[in-house]
Amino acid sequence: MKNIITYGGIITKTKAMEAKLLKESQFKEISNLQSVPQLIAYLKEKTAYADVLENLTEEHFHRGDIEKIMTLTLYDDFAKLYRFASLEIRTFLKLYLRHYEVDLINYCLRIVMNHYQEPFDLEYKKPFFDRYSSLSIDKLISARTTEQLIDNLKGTEYYSTLKTLKDKGNTTLFDYDLALTLYCYATAWRARSKVFKIKDKTRFTKEWGTKIDLLNLEWIYRAKKYYQMSPVDIYTIIVPNHYRISMAQMKAIVEAPTLDDCIKAIKETKYGHPFDAEQKQILEHMYTEILYRLYISSQRKDPYSIATINAYLYRKEQELNKLTTAMECIRYNLNPNETLAWIT
Repeated sequence: MKNIITYGGIITKTKAMEAKLLKESQFKEISNLQSVPQLIAYLKEKTAYADVLENLTEEHFHRGDIEKIMTLTLYDDFAKLYRFASLEIRTFLKLYLRHYEVDLINYCLRIVMNHYQEPFDLEYKKPFFDRYSSLSIDKLISARTTEQLIDNLKGTEYYSTLKTLKDKGNTTLFDYDLALTLYCYATAWRARSKVFKIKDKTRFTKEWGTKIDLLNLEWIYRAKKYYQMSPVDIYTIIVPNHYRISMAQMKAIVEAPTLDDCIKAIKETKYGHPFDAEQKQILEHMYTEILYRLYISSQRKDPYSIATINAYLYRKEQELNKLTTAMECIRYNLNPNETLAWIT
């Protein structure tokens, strides 16, 4: 009863938004479209994106413009949930906000480190970050070097981590990206006891613990397959928390002498059943499938909890990723079966 009182309003709002998410049958229809204009027409006519795409003209049908609009729908959904949220739920949403902040900082790092001539083009994000984040887009876009960008993050929680890396020298974009991701997950993991009451803490631990486990597996697999990194170096790039992977199992995976041995060790974990080394998009597919099942299961077991909000935000992000991928598949003239394989 208490959870219904605490979560009743925001869960009603979340379910109303959830009902507007695209269905599997709609993605099948999208995979059969032949051009980007057809995709935009479909979204305008048959989906909840009709309003935001209403004024989009054909000269703005390239990926950048469409991604901006899609990103704004995600931010708008976050804002709607935040307005309906109690103080306790807002604390969770602020933890979730770090995900968007890290994406923003990584984008800015790519601009300055690769010396792009194009402007930052972040004006469309300013209203959201001005309202919900301590990051200043105005400060970030004024930077022209990595050093200036990091200095402009003084006063934020990300400054110390990035400055430490910068001071070491020879730091790559990958290093910064990895450090921010590690910080994001490790901080949220440590904060869970302070943020949540027992039931929500259990849900959060299960969902984010699974995320951390899967992310670690993905990084270890990539480190061995593509970069032939040593175990010592791999230990420095994984999140230092485990949920359903024991220390002994993690050691076996990281220190496996060959990639085949690594795969064998992964199959010995709780996540080994869906793992198929020959599967296309193996790790991405495994990651999304396991998390999707977990979120839906948690939501069904306890609909009046943080699980419903977490599941919605995850599903919304996945939907936007699928739409972006579908657009690229259509642009490059993939056949419907190939497109569908990429988005389902």
